Amino acid sequence: MKIITQSFVLIFLLIFPFFGCESDEETLPNGFVYVKDEIPNVISEIRYFGNHNFVGRPIIGYEKEVAILSLEATKALKNVQSELNEQGLGIKIFDTYRPQRSVSYFEVWAKDLNDTIAKQEFYPDVDKKNLFKLGYIAAKSGHTRGSTIDLTIVNLKTNQELDMGSTYDFFGEISHHNTQLITNRQKSNREVLRQIMLKHGFKDYPEEWWHYTLLNEPFPDIYFDFLVK
Repeated sequence: MKIITQSFVLIFLLIFPFFGCESDEETLPNGFVYVKDEIPNVISEIRYFGNHNFVGRPIIGYEKEVAILSLEATKALKNVQSELNEQGLGIKIFDTYRPQRSVSYFEVWAKDLNDTIAKQEFYPDVDKKNLFKLGYIAAKSGHTRGSTIDLTIVNLKTNQELDMGSTYDFFGEISHHNTQLITNRQKSNREVLRQIMLKHGFKDYPEEWWHYTLLNEPFPDIYFDFLVK
């Protein structure tokens, strides 16, 4: 019965993705912008639009590979980019605004213990049944409020990411800011990202080196569900 219920919920999400109120217009809600419009030279690799993520397939809610943020978060991020560019570096974005339907999809996925196609790369040492208990999967995400970003730094000459010691979205201690499992160089690279984000108004998340949220986010209590398109 449990498997049948989970399957029904997954089918519902696939067939009826619009379980939040939403206009058919393709304009963004007031207060949101496409990051590329404000920061033209930003690099992005929106992982949930494709297969290279911890689920192993495109995620419901992501219909285009675009980054969307609140205007306030984007302005702060533009300052980060400008300062990094002076050092021959730049931002690479993995995720920004995330629809609530996508978060709900993660929740359904996490309960299907047989669906582990991306386990080896993203959670090799974690039993999938413990993802909720360990806090890797939750029913609500700060991304859905529109001012949280997952990102790293790239060298503009080589277009290569700085070595941060673990891949984006890796579930494990090595992704924590205070981990002792990485080299001094990797710690230094993480600290470059951390310090510049803090300087321009973001706060870090101790368990994920790539995750930052605008301190004065404009929608602290609203979880949006418009599509990424």
